[in-house]
Formats: sequence, structure tokens, C-alpha cells
Amino acid sequence: MTASDRIGEGAHDHTRQDRGGDGAETSVGASSGRKPVEPVPRWAVRVAHAIPLCVLPSGLWRVALVLGLAGYDADYDWAGRERLYVLGLSVVSEGLALLALGLVRPWGEVAPRWVPGLRGRRIPIRAVVVPAALGAVLITTFVAYAVLSQVFGFVEPLNEGGARPAVSGPAAWALCVTYAPLIARGPLLAILAVAYHRRRRANEEGGGEV
Repeated sequence: MTASDRIGEGAHDHTRQDRGGDGAETSVGASSGRKPVEPVPRWAVRVAHAIPLCVLPSGLWRVALVLGLAGYDADYDWAGRERLYVLGLSVVSEGLALLALGLVRPWGEVAPRWVPGLRGRRIPIRAVVVPAALGAVLITTFVAYAVLSQVFGFVEPLNEGGARPAVSGPAAWALCVTYAPLIARGPLLAILAVAYHRRRRANEEGGGEV
């Protein structure tokens, strides 16, 4: 074997070592001088999927209310398109909650090609983080106000007789149980927004995003 053959064989072995024993590329970042792309943590994926689940029970309760199955305010006189408004509120709320998946999915970083005007363009970090952060603050504030209003009697109590305590009766408790998961929605969204911001910034600074 000549010297040139040995050099070529050594280079081939080095390439195989870079790819790893199972064929996966393990040192791309080191050989190219780039920091490897930071993946989405598994816990963040779980949080993103938990947010729509936090919203789903209250939406189903509103559907039951419209259908007269909730057992709450059974004698309420629905006006005009009020039923459609309540149903639409459930659909919109769940749709907005599903947007949290964009904080852990590729379409939250690069716009899908079917989106007019964007078509595969990289989405700026602020365009995602700012709405998510504002949403987290607004949701947390609204839910906190609703809870404190019932606790301190700022609004009509949730019960079947109109008297204290603030919550009484099976139907009122069912309402509270289905709305209780909303308490976690704001904080979960805030945590997810921070994780998204840190990951995107780390990838940009390390040259991981192309």
C-alpha cells in the first residue's frame, strides 16, 4: 500500500467516525464551526398539547349549555343569535388555544408554503413571542379577575338560588370544574413563549437556523 492510499484510507475512516457507528452525523456542528440546532424539548411539546386540553372542557360546557344539557340557567331566555355567539366563542377559543402548537412545531418558525404572502419565509421571533406573551398576560388577568370576583362577591354568585355561598348546586359546581383548567392556560403559555424565545435565539446566535 502506497503512502497516498494510506492517506485516503485515513480520511475515509475519519469521515465514518464523524457520522458515528450507526450512520448518524454526530459532529456536523464541530466540523463546520456551527452550533448544532437546539431541538424542541419534550416537556415543551407536552405543555403545548396541554393548553388546548385546558380550554376544551369549558368549550364543551358551553355547547351543553346551548343544547340545554348543562343544567344551569335552564329557564334562561336566549335572544336572537345568542346561541350562535356562545358556540362561536367555543370554536374560536379552542382555535386560539391550538395556535400554541406553533411554539413547538416547524410552522411556528417557517410559514407554510400555502400561506399567501409568506410562503416558506422564516417568521421573526418577535412576531411569535409578542402575541404569545400578550395573550398569556391577558388570559391570566381575565381568569384571575373572574375567580376573585366570585370569591369576594363582586358579581352574582354561581348558584341555583341566588344566595351565598358563591358556588352551590351540582350544575354550578360542574361549571366551575370545567372552567378550572383555564387557570393554568396563561402560565403555561408564558412558559412556552419563554422557551420558544430562548431556543430560537440560541439557534440564531449559533448559526443553527438557516
